[in-house]
Amino acid sequence: MVMPQNEFNSAQVFPSCTWTAAGLSRFISYLGPEMKKLGVQLYFGTMERPNSKLVDTILTDPQSKDWISGVGFQWAGKDAIASVHASYPAMKLIQSEQECGNGKNDWDYCKYTWGLMKHYLSNGASAYMYWNTSLKDGGISTWGWKQNSLISVDTVHHTYKYNYEYYLMKHLSHFVKPGARLLSVSGAFSNLLAFQNPDQSIAIIAQNDNADERIVSFRIGKDVFGVKLRGDSFNTLLIR
Repeated sequence: MVMPQNEFNSAQVFPSCTWTAAGLSRFISYLGPEMKKLGVQLYFGTMERPNSKLVDTILTDPQSKDWISGVGFQWAGKDAIASVHASYPAMKLIQSEQECGNGKNDWDYCKYTWGLMKHYLSNGASAYMYWNTSLKDGGISTWGWKQNSLISVDTVHHTYKYNYEYYLMKHLSHFVKPGARLLSVSGAFSNLLAFQNPDQSIAIIAQNDNADERIVSFRIGKDVFGVKLRGDSFNTLLIR
């Protein structure tokens, strides 16, 4: 799969290329047939603006709409994904870049990341991409922007450490298998995501954002069970 332009609506301080939605649509009309010859899917993206009309231009234009297999969203695009999902329920949607933080790799940003994951996955995204995998201690990017990373590397002492967001990603990526389906949930406790894996096991990721420990009851079918969640914690339950 290819996306013809990352953040097509933003002129960046690093190498970038801006397009109007109409211009990108015309380019896709040429790119689409060539990618089809190679068996490569074409995604619209990445969508980094809250304006869903930018997507509509591509997906309603006769010269481009038939070549698009999916749409990628990131940053302010999070405010457009819900309306795009409602308008194009059969379209595959992905979150294409995690908001990259401030280099502190602290617990508060880990909890912010959880909010992003819930938002994207609950609004039709079938994949979630993290940026960055690893950076040197301090998290300074090649253009001088301090960013978070799953892993911080000490290049002086030749050591590394896993950051909070590494473990948050592991809660999902280790237990939610490829092909899993997001499940609908209801009830007073809603700070969770639940998936059914291809082997029919169910993975529940739940956050207790209260400072105090609490017991939460879950019901799956006829089965009811209570789980003690530590204060200010993330938890994964795997039901086979």
